[in-house]
Parts: sequence; structure tokens; C-alpha cells
Amino acid sequence: MHAVLERFIELSILKKHRKLSQSETREFNESLKLLEKNEWQKAKLKNLSLVASMIDDTDWQHQICSDLEKLERRCAND
Repeated sequence: MHAVLERFIELSILKKHRKLSQSETREFNESLKLLEKNEWQKAKLKNLSLVASMIDDTDWQHQICSDLEKLERRCAND
């Protein structure tokens, strides 16, 4: 995921200075979509963890936190 983020930032900077090529635009849009999906998933898990905490369901909260940690590790390794 780090490579996707780096490329997205690179394309964002290029986009400020010139029009992106068709392939760069496609890559920009695909990167944005992937980054948005990933951040949405993280936010969803954090919100579910809050709900689990509010209803004192520690087993569910631990499972959600485990899922969040797996997602963050996967993103760090990609």
C-alpha cells in the first residue's frame, strides 16, 4: 500500500504542473479508489470498535481490533 500512496502523491504533484497522460490518469484514479477503500474500511472498524466498547462487548471489540491490526499490517507490507 505504501507504494500506491507514494505513486498517488507523485501523480498528484505532476497533476498540479501538467495534464496527466491517459495511463497516468487511470493510475491516479485506481490509486485513489484503493486508498479510499482502505481508509473507509479502517474507519468502519474503528467505529465498530467504539460501538462494541459502548455496549461492553469485549469479545467483539477484541475481534474488531484484531481485524484492524491485520488490515494495517497488510497495508504496511503492500
